[in-house]
Amino acid sequence: MENFARQKPYVIGIAGSSGSGKTFFLNNFLSHFKALEVTTISQDDYYIPFDAKTREENTLHNFDLPTSIDRELFHQHLQSLLAGHSIEKEAYTFNNPALKPRTLELKPAPIIIVEGLFILYYEEINSLLDHRIFIDADQNIALQRRIKRDFVERGYHQDEVLYKWNHHVMPAYEEYLLPFKKRCDQVVINNDDDQNMVTQLTRDIAAYLRQAFF
Repeated sequence: MENFARQKPYVIGIAGSSGSGKTFFLNNFLSHFKALEVTTISQDDYYIPFDAKTREENTLHNFDLPTSIDRELFHQHLQSLLAGHSIEKEAYTFNNPALKPRTLELKPAPIIIVEGLFILYYEEINSLLDHRIFIDADQNIALQRRIKRDFVERGYHQDEVLYKWNHHVMPAYEEYLLPFKKRCDQVVINNDDDQNMVTQLTRDIAAYLRQAFF
């Protein structure tokens, strides 16, 4: 840790479409580090709130656009972490008024993970990344994961999920993320949620970082 204090944090970007398995991959990656060795900043915590909207309006409203994120604050907070400063921010509650937002405290660390749909599209964020990982999955598999998640965790019906998938999710993926796939350092195909494959891959990345920085 003392050696790293004189170095710039190593910034890893993890991007992928909804249902690609970003969270699955990220949790595996984080398991190889101690809490003070890595911190994660997620684009999803910077959604501009639309608390006044009804559930139907939320279904029709397109959250899968770069303008739905407080891009300036997202960039500002990442820069603060890189400069060695802690930040505090309320977690996003997916416009659910029944949920009281918890306060996130992000602390600087030798390794910073930046994850989200638009992190490669936002030039000011992309330029700060040292390593870019693209999590990919077959569209039908990703859709089934999305249906399961939104039904179980958020109470949306399948027709609501399908509407957003066809009109919001996939158009955003094809315009704002897919064009950057070929420029990423690694592409991870995650059709099976293969625990062994992901664990081995994240272990290899972690081993390299540990050798280089710790």
